Parts: sequence; C-alpha cells; structure tokens
Amino acid sequence: MDLTNEDVADVLALLDSLPYDSLDLETSRFRLTLRRAPGGTGWTEESQVLTQPTVLAASTVVAEPADASTGNAAATDTGRPAADGGHPAVADGLATVVAPLPGTFYRAPRPGADPFVEVGDAVTPDTVVAIVETMKLMNPVHAGTAGRVARITLENGDFAPLGTTLMLIEPA
Repeated sequence: MDLTNEDVADVLALLDSLPYDSLDLETSRFRLTLRRAPGGTGWTEESQVLTQPTVLAASTVVAEPADASTGNAAATDTGRPAADGGHPAVADGLATVVAPLPGTFYRAPRPGADPFVEVGDAVTPDTVVAIVETMKLMNPVHAGTAGRVARITLENGDFAPLGTTLMLIEPA
C-alpha cells in the first residue's frame, strides 16, 4: 500500500474531528507518527522508511569509466552502488546504511547544527544517523544495527540515489 500526500491529508482531516492528540502507524515498510501541535493548531509529522541493514560478506570495488588520458579504469569508493548492485570497497562484516529514498543527504538536522553522528560514535538500531530530503520532506535515516560508525561515504548536501551507501557501521 502506497500512501500519497492526499491520503495523509485525509487522515489528518479525520484526526482533526477526533479528540486524539497523536497517531502512530507502523507497517513492515514504514512508520508514520502524527502529533497535534501545541495549542491544537495543526499537526507535526515524522515518517520513517523501515529498511534492514545490509551486511556485506565480501569486498567489491566500484569501477569508474576509463580515464581518457591513460585508458585505465579508475577504482574508486564513491559510496554509490555500482550498476550491477555492488557496493563500494569495504572490510568484511560492516553493515551498510543505505538511502531509503532518493534525495539530498544531510548529516545534521539543520544548517549549522552538529551532525547526528561522527566516525567512531556508538549507535543503536534506532539512532538517527542522517536525513534524506525527498520532495521537501525530511526523512530520518536510522542506523538499523548496533555498533560504531566506521565511515561516512557521502558529503553533506550530496544527492543520494535510492540504495546509495550513506555510511558503514561496525556491528557491536
């Protein structure tokens, strides 16, 4: 079941007519939390796309197109999946945190704020490690596994296609 913005607006209209202050809806694919704003003047919304972390069993390298001047292919670690679905080169056993939606990757909740996490920080499965902005909606990205942040593969403000590796976590 895909919820559109109109579906959410219909749910909010229904909630406006009821005495409830919040709604927490969770399916196997997403979690939607709606809360009545202070003073009852509107609603705040938080959505989360539920994805399982991917634990890589073997290292692979993403090959970039050949360098025109030398004719050699350049092996790079871009954080983006290869066309064949491969992942950037990593040590065995690291869990990947991937972009649940295509959008702009942000490391902090707002400009000038401290990042959600830094390399070396301990995380739990519920720790928000980044935000992916899609169509003006800020979607929190959760670690999905307990451990320590081993690497952040994108720069703040980079575009992250669906499934892009955002960071790597050394499981606890």
